[in-house]
Parts: sequence; structure tokens; C-alpha cells
Amino acid sequence: MIEIKNACKAYGTKAVLNNVEFTVKDGTIHGIIGENGSGKTTLIKCLTGIYRLNRGEILYDGHPVFENNAVKEQIGYVADSNQYFDNYSSKDMISFFKAAYTNFSEERFNELNAIFNIDVNAKMKQLSKGQGMRVAYMLNLATFPKYLILDEPTSGLDPVAKKEFFDILVDEVEKRNMTVFISSHHLNDLEKICDEITVIRNGRIIVNNDIDTVKNRVVKVQAVIEQKPENLDIPGLIEFSNIGSIYTLVFKQFGDEEKAALTVCGASFIEEIEVSLEEMFVYTNISGE
Repeated sequence: MIEIKNACKAYGTKAVLNNVEFTVKDGTIHGIIGENGSGKTTLIKCLTGIYRLNRGEILYDGHPVFENNAVKEQIGYVADSNQYFDNYSSKDMISFFKAAYTNFSEERFNELNAIFNIDVNAKMKQLSKGQGMRVAYMLNLATFPKYLILDEPTSGLDPVAKKEFFDILVDEVEKRNMTVFISSHHLNDLEKICDEITVIRNGRIIVNNDIDTVKNRVVKVQAVIEQKPENLDIPGLIEFSNIGSIYTLVFKQFGDEEKAALTVCGASFIEEIEVSLEEMFVYTNISGE
């Protein structure tokens, strides 16, 4: 289990993380979402022990990560931009990882490369961003990490490679009880694979819960309103749109009071419809919650 306790991080006088606190359960895929500059990458660099917190602590199974090689050896980390040696080939990087990680398996790397098909003799600087991301993914999975930290890991991947990436990730979690912490702007991808989601805004945690509970922070309703109302001044209404008489409305909550107000506006048919993770994120930002 990963425990983040009252984590605070600042660059000079600029606070980036403000009393961040939540846990990541063993054997789960935990996503973090937020706008650019919200603190996601800073948190990830603290999780991997690259940055030291100003206050608070990050524990893996009760042990701090910063300057703790025993903990770091259990962590795989794929960054949005992987700074490998330009003149090294994947074969050279395999040798490097062998020296750094006692559990590294070249056999496992080759099994994964049978799927991703990277020329192991090509230098890192010759690879596209997507190819470089695949190499980083294979290298880290070949260490058999207990924890895998991913920061925008599908950046540069084509749709086929992305599907292969997620298929392997889910398989590793199921077979080895690996724990994954993943940041991505592709919220539809996270919705498919994550057990829990954390939303961060301006360095503070807005919500941390299972994905269904997070999605239910807003309610989307479809209604038939034959005659266009003069206004839709309904408490808790975040946004609405319509195509002819079919209205789609998003509420902070939707109960008997909201339903009655919508009926007064002329709605003859009212039905709740599913909200996607991306819609939840957009609408909660609009509402400021």
C-alpha cells in the first residue's frame, strides 16, 4: 500500500502540493487527473523519491521512499519524457537495468518486445517518442515491480500500441497483484481500467474515491421539452444543451425537487443517463467544485 500523508511541496514561495493525503491500495489501478499545473507530475516525482517533500511523508508498506534504495527497487517509473542516454541502444539499456535492478529479466523484456517489436540495436535518439515510451515500459515491467508509476504513459502511442499497453498492464495487475498509479489526460482510457480516481486541483485533493462514486459527482439528465422555456433557472443546474425538443442537462445533484422544477419548465419525459469520467471532470471544473 502507498500512503500519502499531509504531503506539501513548494518551489520557493510557490506551493504546489497542499496537504495531499490519500492511499493507493495494493493490487489496484489508481488514476490521478487534473488540469495542467495542478500538481500531478510533482506528486509523481515525490512518489518516486525524486523530489523531497517540504512536509508530510510518502510510505510504501510503511517505509519512506526518499533516499531509500530498498523501496525504490520495488518501483517502476515511466515518465512522459524518459531521459535515457541518447547514444545507448535498447540493448545497452538492458545492461544498465540489469546492473541497477536485481530482479531485472532480459527474458521478460524479450517476451514484451515480441509484442512491441522494437529494434534493440537502434539508438534511443533514433526512436520516435512512442517507440521510446514502449522501451521504457518494457524495461520497467522487466524489473517485476511491485509498484508501477506512470506519467502520461500513452503519449505518442498509436491506437494499436495503446491497446497492447493497457492489455499488458491489466494482465500484470491480475497475475502479479501489481499496484499501478497512473496520470493521464486521456480520461476515457482511465475510465476503462482504473479502480479508484483522485482529482487534484491547485495542489489540493478535490475527491478520492472509487470510479463510480467519482463519476456520480454530477448527474446528467435527458428530457423532452416540447415548448422552449423562457429560462431554465433550476437550482444546481450546471449546463444544458438541446437539439430541438430533446434537452440534455447536467446537475450537481438530481432529486425530487430538481425533477419537479424541470417538470414546471415543461418537461414531459425525464431520464438520467450515464456520465463519463471526462464529463464529470469538465462539469465539476465549470461548477467550481
